[in-house]
Amino acid sequence: MKTIATCVEEILVSQPFLEDALTRNILNYSALSEELMEPISKMLRKHVKAGAIMMALRRYSPPKEMANKVRLENVLKNLGDITVRSDLSDYTFKNSPSLIQSHLKTLDIIKSDPHIFYTFTRGVHESNVLITTALKEKIETFYKKEDCTSVQDNLSAITIGLPKDNTKIAGLYYQFFKRLAWEGISLYEVVSTTNEFTILVEDDVVDKAFSAIKGLKN
Repeated sequence: MKTIATCVEEILVSQPFLEDALTRNILNYSALSEELMEPISKMLRKHVKAGAIMMALRRYSPPKEMANKVRLENVLKNLGDITVRSDLSDYTFKNSPSLIQSHLKTLDIIKSDPHIFYTFTRGVHESNVLITTALKEKIETFYKKEDCTSVQDNLSAITIGLPKDNTKIAGLYYQFFKRLAWEGISLYEVVSTTNEFTILVEDDVVDKAFSAIKGLKN
């Protein structure tokens, strides 16, 4: 059976920015209670008073993943190097039996040059190629028989080194996404390995994105 407390929890969990502001005590409880009266009344199918909602808000305890800030903050302070690579192009191709052959041709030309930025990600229905724009002509030659659904130039990649135990830290990626969203920065692509996390943004916001992520370490 739903109660006002469970309704409050459901709303806060579905709106992480709101939950975060609540745990930081930067919300006006009275104003938020008034705003939540209508949705909670609909959820319970009866009228509820703002005072009851305010009491539920004040008693709300965030999940352990949100409350355990000390461990998460220590991880963020120990993030590795933040590397920026510019002049990148991004291609999306529909998956096909011949796509891997195009990928192998690309690997053959980049294996001797460690400075080339290149990622290949295969999804269920499509694959993504991110590469240094200087090789744009060769990529388009190698993949000319493939069905290309999108191409985007003028991109930059920001790569963050992660601590070795990052896979055991709940909410780590959320911190990156939250900070970038608060800054109004749209992500074009996200790529990750076990100990590296890379975001792809358009060139005109790369400085802003870099500053936002660097701020997480401070």
